[in-house]
Amino acid sequence: MNLNNVEFSISAASAKDFPRERLPEIAFAGKSNVGKSSVINRVLQRKNFARVGDTPGKTVHVNYFTVDKKCYFVDLPGYGYAKVSQKEKQRWGELMERYFAAGRIDLGILIVDARHPPTNNDITMARWFLDADCDFCVVANKLDKLKKSEILTNLQIIREDLELPEECQVIPFSAEKGDGRDALVQRIFSLVKA
Repeated sequence: MNLNNVEFSISAASAKDFPRERLPEIAFAGKSNVGKSSVINRVLQRKNFARVGDTPGKTVHVNYFTVDKKCYFVDLPGYGYAKVSQKEKQRWGELMERYFAAGRIDLGILIVDARHPPTNNDITMARWFLDADCDFCVVANKLDKLKKSEILTNLQIIREDLELPEECQVIPFSAEKGDGRDALVQRIFSLVKA
């Protein structure tokens, strides 16, 4: 699969906008300021393919990107901190519920901040992925902000707080430096055969 052959497909504001063409869907989720777009850009080795905003909460729809006509990367709206109205946050929540209920996810990627214990919203999102019964892994982003001595402890806290099953991979990652990219790409490729 050629990760350089990627194009924006659709921005779904409601369930009726989800693509009709069925390809494997790799869904990226995370709180608004965790660097979700930066992780997607690092995986694709593009600078600004997924839009990185100056303020959190720029992803307001379910955004589909077609990768090499073999799968979709799905950028889900961020949760938690975002300077938007309560009504807009509620709309995001309903859209996410419909997306998860549609049973479209082939691989869920939950992006958390490696520096901090998971938030209640992170825990809820992990439950959604686990309840969706899809392949699922956690990307612990912002690894470059940690001291080497903190990494293993923080990864263990993430695993415990999210109550992850043993087979659920936690990938230490730095969108800034590229650490963990190979492991995440390998995880994606294991799902979508070249």
